[in-house]
This record gives sequence, structure tokens and C-alpha cells, in this order.
Amino acid sequence: MAYPVTVEVVTAFANRNRLTTAFRLFLAIPHIILVGGIGLAAGVNTSDSRTQAGGEGGLLGAAAVFLAIVSWFTILVTGRHIIGIRQFTAFYLRWRARATAYLMLLEDPYPPFGDAPYPVSLDVVEPAGPRDRWSVALRLVFAIPHVIVLLFLLIGWSVATIAAWFIILATGEYPKALYDFGVGVLRWRLRLDAYLLLMVDDYPPFSLEP
Repeated sequence: MAYPVTVEVVTAFANRNRLTTAFRLFLAIPHIILVGGIGLAAGVNTSDSRTQAGGEGGLLGAAAVFLAIVSWFTILVTGRHIIGIRQFTAFYLRWRARATAYLMLLEDPYPPFGDAPYPVSLDVVEPAGPRDRWSVALRLVFAIPHVIVLLFLLIGWSVATIAAWFIILATGEYPKALYDFGVGVLRWRLRLDAYLLLMVDDYPPFSLEP
């Protein structure tokens, strides 16, 4: 069965925009402030009793994390995810998918602020039937293996993207192997974000594939 979080990326290997690639990090700053970058930080901040999920989620991400804490209680008590919270979190994840893909050099068009057509899309299928309370209760514990693996993947992606940045500036093309790896890391990261934010109960696959 397909995982209930799908990430679609329209491939863009050739004829890349060298100018926007050169200044990509600076161009992405407004989106980074709102929906975060691609670093990884997940766990519990015991100093102030706040739970952090997904890490570096920006202002909207901070709100999504707070709502996930609220949802943790409501799901455990009622077995239901409040519809308004689901809608906001899905909105945040869609925006985050587009902005992160841009930051990762996977696309050249500037991402919209909010929902609008873009060559990167994310869809989350709502769990059918009652929520898995045990999975929700122990979500942070269950996510630890993914956090560890993704940490190493992000290190590898950082090295690969630095190489791709120079290659794009020199040739105008993004090597396919590096591009596919970047898409896979993006897909893995967003699945974990959705899982940590309680949007799905199915355990994410350990895979870079769709």
C-alpha cells in the first residue's frame, strides 16, 4: 500500500537558473522565517516543557507544533483529530514542501506564500477509522530511528548539494543522481514531519522512494 503522505516533484535537471541558484539561500530567507529550513531537531525540551517536532519549522511550524501538542491530548482522549488543526497543519506542510524544495535547489520558480500552483506538491490522506492511540502516545519514541537515519541522510545531502551548487553554476545542469537523492531526502523528511505532527498513524517507510 502507498504511504498516506505523498510528495510529487516535477523534475528539473537541465537549463537551471544560475543566478537564483547562486543566491538561493538569501532568496529563501522569507520562507525560512515562516516555514523553516531543512535542519533536523526533534525531541522534548525539558527545560521549558515544550515538545519540538520536525525542527526548524519557522513561525508557522511553531504554531503547528503547539497544535500537535493539543492534538496529542485530544486524540488520546477522544480518538479524533480536530478538523481545523488538520487543515492548518496540512496547509503548513504543503507550504513547507514547496519552500524546502526551492531551498534544496530542486526547483527554480520562486515558491508562493501560501497555497498556489507549484511544481512540488504534498498530499496527506486522513487516517480511516479511529486513531491509533498507542502510536500517538509514543510518537516521539517511535520516531527516534527515523530521526537518527535522517540525520545521516541530511549530512550526505549537504555534501551532495554543495557539489550540485557548483555544478549548476558551471554547467546549468543538476546531475540526475544527485537530484534524485535530494528528492528522496525531501520525501523522507516530509513524511517524518507529517508523522511527528500526528497527521498520520502509519509508520513511515525507511525509503527514499515514492
